[in-house]
Amino acid sequence: MAIKTKIICFANNKGGSGKSTTCSSVGYAMAQAGKKVLLVDCDGQMNLTLSCFGEAEALELSGGEQNLSAAVRRHLPAEAVTAKTPYEGLWMIPASPALSRIEEELTGAAERAFVLRDFLSGIKEAGVYHYILIDAPPTLGLWVMNIMCASDRLVIPVEASPWGLFGLANMLEFYAKAKAEAAGLKLLGIVVTKADERKKYFHQTVDTLRDLPDVHLFSTVIHSDSRVEWAQENSQPVIAYAKNSRAAKEYIQLTKEIMKYAGR
Repeated sequence: MAIKTKIICFANNKGGSGKSTTCSSVGYAMAQAGKKVLLVDCDGQMNLTLSCFGEAEALELSGGEQNLSAAVRRHLPAEAVTAKTPYEGLWMIPASPALSRIEEELTGAAERAFVLRDFLSGIKEAGVYHYILIDAPPTLGLWVMNIMCASDRLVIPVEASPWGLFGLANMLEFYAKAKAEAAGLKLLGIVVTKADERKKYFHQTVDTLRDLPDVHLFSTVIHSDSRVEWAQENSQPVIAYAKNSRAAKEYIQLTKEIMKYAGR
């Protein structure tokens, strides 16, 4: 019996919100829970790709034809550009710096807001993966519209910092526009990242988010943890690098929340 695949994107137009770390950590935790997961790196900075592959291998993937940019440009099927990560149950469609030109390349495309949706449709319908997780670049434009229109659910990581909420109103407005194009898209929720409860602005951030109408705030908060940076340095998801760290345990808990609400 085919798996009913859910596509979840992680997006925020504010850089430094922890999107890539959250996407890779949730994907790894899902795989550890016995799910088949495909990570799709849609950001030319390649942070998601680098969370599972060392720099040399990531550069080899991005410089060849086994990456998302090559697939979109050459109309390759998703299966042709999917790479197996070192982790059981976890696969990756790597990014490439060439994605920085994707907005220009999409301008003349037919149904230009649905190029990514069409690219992923075959692999979604095949029911190979339980979850497809997409890491979006920190922008709001045609490519992020593609990402949202290809997704069933949206998760917005928000950094608990003085500038963490900057642009969130624009992000929610953009989500509303994407939902008008893709009625099946739902905001799964907002997750607070890089939290330090000793700081006043952490509580201000949480209070502001709790007051947003019709927006779910995940109960799990991801606190600042130096192990995250060390995991990035070693090209591993933090749960794989330091499974007993605070961040690892919190991402496992967040994953349980996401899996609980994703099917609703």
